[in-house]
Amino acid sequence: MATQAQQPPHLHLAELTAAQFIDIWKHFDADGNGYIEGKELENFIKELENARRGAGAGMVSDPSHAAFKEKMKEFMANFDKNADGRIEMCELAQLLPTEENFLLCFREFVGSSAEFMAAWRRYDSDRSGYIESNELKGFLSDLLKKANKNYDDKKLKEYTQTILRMFDLNGDGKLGLSEMARLLPVQENFLLKFEGIRLTVKEFDSLFTYYDKDGNGYIDEQELDALLKDLCDKNKMDVDSTGLVGYKKSIMALSDGGKLYRTELEIVLCRDSTL
Repeated sequence: MATQAQQPPHLHLAELTAAQFIDIWKHFDADGNGYIEGKELENFIKELENARRGAGAGMVSDPSHAAFKEKMKEFMANFDKNADGRIEMCELAQLLPTEENFLLCFREFVGSSAEFMAAWRRYDSDRSGYIESNELKGFLSDLLKKANKNYDDKKLKEYTQTILRMFDLNGDGKLGLSEMARLLPVQENFLLKFEGIRLTVKEFDSLFTYYDKDGNGYIDEQELDALLKDLCDKNKMDVDSTGLVGYKKSIMALSDGGKLYRTELEIVLCRDSTL
């Protein structure tokens, strides 16, 4: 059982800074897999209740008690937007009152996955397949300007480091596309749909060569349409025509004038990207 010294800070606060939000996230995401789930989720709801209602709420904070189970059910109905039984960072951001919540600013700035992919293309200026800390700083600067938020260089540096702490899962000081996409609302994160079918470099090369019918080194919108349909069918993904159009639009936002080159598609579909 956690001692008093180990209790998560800040849950009782009326407003959190970005750094405090991260402290809470890292405390409860004990295994660092990017989700609060299982016992982590029970602990979070229990300690949130204690912080907000006071220590006298012992009955509601007992995971074996019916009232706690009801509270947990209600909590998940409100915040688990994709109903996968666990909480992601952007879902938690809706619950905790974060000062100058740049996560929510991001959502206003990038409201759809197509806009996200266009922003990615704009800020991955060296076409490396990653947004590095200097590129991320420019990205956040534009985000804050669009949201009419006042900030100085110190605050911008803090936000940049906070985003890296949140989403740089492998600690290399830069964000890959799938890491950065965790900023998106769950329902807009089309990359999550492809998590289970990420291809090896060899599989990707074969796939790209097959669908680049005319051998011109890039895939156009019609070729991408055929590729996505076959990929979804082969992997028994339940995607309607509207969803498929959305995926295609998002991926084509990476293209260069309607030409989707190998490197752009690779960062979406390939788990062993050589970039």
